[in-house]
Amino acid sequence: MINDRIQSLVSDFKRFTDWEERYKHLIDLGKKMPAMDEVNRIPENLVKGCQSQVWIHADLKDGKIYFQADSDASIVKGIIALLIGVYTGSTPDEILTTKPTFLEDIGLREHLSMSRANGLNSMMKQISFFAMAYKAKLAMNQQ
Repeated sequence: MINDRIQSLVSDFKRFTDWEERYKHLIDLGKKMPAMDEVNRIPENLVKGCQSQVWIHADLKDGKIYFQADSDASIVKGIIALLIGVYTGSTPDEILTTKPTFLEDIGLREHLSMSRANGLNSMMKQISFFAMAYKAKLAMNQQ
């Protein structure tokens, strides 16, 4: 399931021949991302380490994690839309074992400024943190 989303994302980005088109596509992904519930745009959900403001919220339903996110910067909003598009609806184990090599496959990492690359790493850490926390919660519930 998560691998299908990754394959779809990679082939989606391979349609574009230059990075200007890919950036436009990223911005479109951000625009199409479902709006984050205002109640979740709280300081606790702000991602630390991002120059832009980025919020990530996660809920666990039926053993899978569903993310909501938002950002005040259009490219960053596209990046977080891309990430949650891959990871939402996955189990904690799927998230933790699926390394973000797709970011290299689509060439994103090499086309980001240092500050955006740091922000991307912070977003990935936050997604992993949610997965670890929910994995622990599931394990405790099974005892």
